[in-house]
Amino acid sequence: MALAVSTSSTSAISGSGFSRAGSNHNELRAPQIGSFRLLDRPQAASIALNVSQRRSSVKPINAELKRNDLIVPSAATIDAPEVVEKVDVKVEDYDQLAKDLNGASPLQIMDKALEKFGDDIAIAFSGAEDVALIEYAKLTGRPFRVFSLDTGRLNPETYQFFDAVEKHYDIHIEYMFPDAVEVQALVRNKGLFSFYEDGHQECCRVRKVRPLRRALKGLQAWITGQRKDQSPGTRSEIPVVQVDPVFEGMDGGVGSLVKWNPLANVEGKDVWSFLRSMNVPVNSLHTKGYVSIGCEPCTRPVLPGQHEREGRWWWEDSKAKECGLHKGNLKQEGAGVNGNGLAHANGSADLFDSQDLVTLSRPGIENLLKLENRKEPWLVVCYAPWCRFCQAMEASYVDLAEKLAGSGVKVGKFRADGDQKEFAKQHLQLESFPTVLFFPKHSSKPIKYPSEKRDVDSLMAFVNALR
Repeated sequence: MALAVSTSSTSAISGSGFSRAGSNHNELRAPQIGSFRLLDRPQAASIALNVSQRRSSVKPINAELKRNDLIVPSAATIDAPEVVEKVDVKVEDYDQLAKDLNGASPLQIMDKALEKFGDDIAIAFSGAEDVALIEYAKLTGRPFRVFSLDTGRLNPETYQFFDAVEKHYDIHIEYMFPDAVEVQALVRNKGLFSFYEDGHQECCRVRKVRPLRRALKGLQAWITGQRKDQSPGTRSEIPVVQVDPVFEGMDGGVGSLVKWNPLANVEGKDVWSFLRSMNVPVNSLHTKGYVSIGCEPCTRPVLPGQHEREGRWWWEDSKAKECGLHKGNLKQEGAGVNGNGLAHANGSADLFDSQDLVTLSRPGIENLLKLENRKEPWLVVCYAPWCRFCQAMEASYVDLAEKLAGSGVKVGKFRADGDQKEFAKQHLQLESFPTVLFFPKHSSKPIKYPSEKRDVDSLMAFVNALR
C-alpha cells in the first residue's frame, strides 16, 4: 500500500496538526490522509482515575483503529468507587438535515460538512469535473483533505490532471491503491479484459471498492461529486447528505459513516460555468468528448445528444451503471438487473454475487438443516436484496467467501424474504435481515451470529471460534 501524504501547505506549524498554505498565513489547511492527527488518550494517573495528559498518535486513513484505548486495567479499580458520568449524546437526524440543506448552495453545504466533521472528513476526487469540490472547500477557508483511487488503469490525461490539481491548490492528493495480489490473481485467472464478457463488478470490486472501503474506515464522513442529473437511473434521488447505506466509518457498524453530496442539486452545465469562472484546471479528456471519466478501458467519448453516463460501461444495461462506490443508489423497483442487464427473480437486484458463494434454494437449505454429519461446516446469510443492511454487508461477505475458499468452510446465501420468510422465521432463527448462521460439521442446529458488526474480521472471528 502506497500513501501520498497530503498537506495543503508549504510550511508546517511546529507542534500542530495544521499547516499554512502559500503566502496567505491566515488560511489553515488540514492534515492530510496518511500524515498525522491529534488523538486524545486518557491516562490512568491514580486510583481516582484523574486524567492528566494528552498525547498524539499517528493514524493513517487505512489504519485499524484500536477500540480498547479507554479500558482501565482492573487492578487499578480495586477498592475504588465506581463513578458513572451520565452524558447526553445527541444523535443527528440526517434526513431532516438533508431537507434543511436542500435549497442551500454547494458552498454552504461544503462549509457545513467541513465544520461538522473537521479532520474526520475527506473529499473523494475522481479526476473529472468534481474538482469543483476542491475549489468549494478552498473557498470555505476551512482545512480540508482529499483522496483518490488509483486503479492502475486510468488514462494518462487523468494522471496529468492529478498533478495539475496538486500544484494549483498546493496539496498532495492521497492515493489509495488496489491490493497487488488480488489484481494479479484476477488478471492471471480471467485476463486483462474479462469485464467485457462477465460485467465490470468483479474488476471494480478489486480495483475500486475495496481500496475505498479501506480509506473510509479511517473517516466519519466523506464528500462526493454525485449529481442527480448524472444518471437518471441511479442518482435521481440522492440527497445532499445521508447516512451511507453501503460503507462503514471508523467506528464500524451500520450508520457509522455520513456521505455528503454538495453538488446533488446542481446541473452539469452550472458546474462547468463555475469551473470556467474560477479558472480551475480540468481534465484534458473533457475537450475530446469525454464527460463522465473512469478507467481507460471502460470509458469513451459520447456523441452530441447522448447522456454522459453512456460513455461508461457502454456494453451493459444503462440502469445499472454504478461501479460499487455508490451502489446504495441502485433502486430496488421493478425488474432488477446485474451488470450485464440480466434480470433477477422477484424483481430485485440480487446480492452476494461471487463464484465462491453457493446460492441455496428452499430444498437446499432444508437438506442442510436435516444433516447431522456434514462433510464441512457452512456459513449462510439469510437476506433480502432490498434490505439496506444486507446491501451494506455485501462487500464484506463476498470478501469473507473469497478468504474462506478452499479452507474447508462452505459459504452460502439464502433469500429469505417473500414466500420464504415464514419458513426462515420458524427454522432459521430469522428476526431481521440479514441473519447469519453457522452450521457446524457435527450438529444439525445452526448457530446464529449475534453481533451487528458485519465487517470481514468480525465475521471471520465468529467462524474461527466455531469451526
